[in-house]
Amino acid sequence: MAPPRTNAWTYDPGKPGTTRRSLLAGAAAFGALGAAGCSRVAAASSTPGGDLLGRLRAQGVVRLGIAGEIPFGYIDKNGRLTGEAPELARVVFKRLGVDRVQPVPTEFGSLIPGLNSQQFDVVSAGMYVTPERCQQVIFADPDYQMLDAFVVRKGNPKGLHNYRDVVAKKAKLATGTGNAQIQYAVEAGYQQSDLLLVTDQVAGLNAVEAGRVDAFAGTALTVREVVRKSSKAEATQPFKPLVNGKPHVDGGAFAFRPTETRLRDAFNAELKKMKASGELFRILRPFGFTKAEMTGLTAKELCRG
Repeated sequence: MAPPRTNAWTYDPGKPGTTRRSLLAGAAAFGALGAAGCSRVAAASSTPGGDLLGRLRAQGVVRLGIAGEIPFGYIDKNGRLTGEAPELARVVFKRLGVDRVQPVPTEFGSLIPGLNSQQFDVVSAGMYVTPERCQQVIFADPDYQMLDAFVVRKGNPKGLHNYRDVVAKKAKLATGTGNAQIQYAVEAGYQQSDLLLVTDQVAGLNAVEAGRVDAFAGTALTVREVVRKSSKAEATQPFKPLVNGKPHVDGGAFAFRPTETRLRDAFNAELKKMKASGELFRILRPFGFTKAEMTGLTAKELCRG
């Protein structure tokens, strides 16, 4: 795991923070908000479907597990919890009768263990829904979908539009440590030992601009944000990576303990209304999301792989 960066908790659209599958976390914010993570939530109920929603209404607060990932869930320079997932959580839980949200910062890799050990009530970090994770938690339906894209030099001189192009043209590729893009590149035939692994998309942009690599692979959102102020690099069009030989779209969602199906279903009901009205897009748009990232994917689809 790479060390936390000093800007990990400040949102600058020109310099996004950690990438979607990175294990980087905001240690500084953990110190500032450490008290939030010291006490545990009440033990899980044996009631069929769970009784967490009732307990949250009585408490008036829901604890959100976040990982300091911009733009998904983080503490801004003013010490305020924000990001696409926490802002969505504020609205949904308010409508479910829970007035306040409280952040519990942790490392990305600790979100599922922390949820299942009662350290917080829900994962609010834009977590990708994968078959492996579906064995450990239950997911709401995705609030966004995400394709991949490359940072390349202006004009895309090597004509790189997907991972197969990178392999066929023997291009040099970089991506972030712990990113899903590692798997996608390897599946296309790229040798993992040849990948340049960097701490974040800013380091990836620097590698492309300096000519150390031909492309940096990341999510379409983080790639288009990081090249905004670059005079030497540009973003390719988003594309679907191949998983088991089939085009794949990732989706990020809230995660709940497996016993809490009532809370998950109530959350999904509100989310469905917000998707239909366009309110969800209005909440996510300030964090760089476009209509292309809005989705009708379900957790059930993504859990199947």
